Amino acid sequence: MSGTAGSGAAWFLTMGGEAEWEPEAENWLRWARTPGHDPYWYYRDSFFDLIVPAAGRRTLEIGCGEGRVARDLAARGHRVAAVDTALSVLRYAQQEDLTGAYIGAESRALPFPDRCFDLVVTYNSLQVVDDMAATVCEAGRVLDRGGALCACVAHPVTDLGHFSGNDANRRFVMRRHYFDTRRVEDTVLLDGLTMTFRGWTHSLGHYALALQQAGFHIEAMREPLPTNAAERYERWRGVPLFLHFRAIKS
Repeated sequence: MSGTAGSGAAWFLTMGGEAEWEPEAENWLRWARTPGHDPYWYYRDSFFDLIVPAAGRRTLEIGCGEGRVARDLAARGHRVAAVDTALSVLRYAQQEDLTGAYIGAESRALPFPDRCFDLVVTYNSLQVVDDMAATVCEAGRVLDRGGALCACVAHPVTDLGHFSGNDANRRFVMRRHYFDTRRVEDTVLLDGLTMTFRGWTHSLGHYALALQQAGFHIEAMREPLPTNAAERYERWRGVPLFLHFRAIKS
């Protein structure tokens, strides 16, 4: 497989069966490509400006979906290879970015040789994969020494919690059983678009242990605020919606 990650052309390597996100492909395309629709548009600048290092030799995105993060990385000068298990959204990503390398692959069995990337990005995908720790381990395998894993995850403390009402000053109620890893399947209707999100909850300790066991040390961690334009996310100025971190491979 050496050489394929740097080919610069869009291509596919089919691995495994149909991803559970595959039935949501059309819904996700509309959801992700409607400007200003979801939190990405109000949190991405904090991620790219404060967490992601300058472009280096080669960048891998794990869980790329329809490709918006990969496109934003490429716009910032990164040479990106991107993987996902949902082949339909990968095709949409390829159609939008003909020069990118979009690959159908499992995150716990990446089709790349050891130490062939200097940056791995996982934007809201570590809480989606079936085996978070194995994915972190694979990220460590394909990273060169000194390379960075940069991640955005649903904030472990507030994930699946809820506000006690619609007013911006309402109290936030934390979910029970914080330390348990629990299955998530949540259907959301927002401004006429519907999307079912599937994944898992993880505690902060779960992420820290996975990083430690994979040979990473945490270099930076942020609890970002939404941009001023995000009126619908004003309530998230009081409690964190996401956690961003950069971990370095020893």
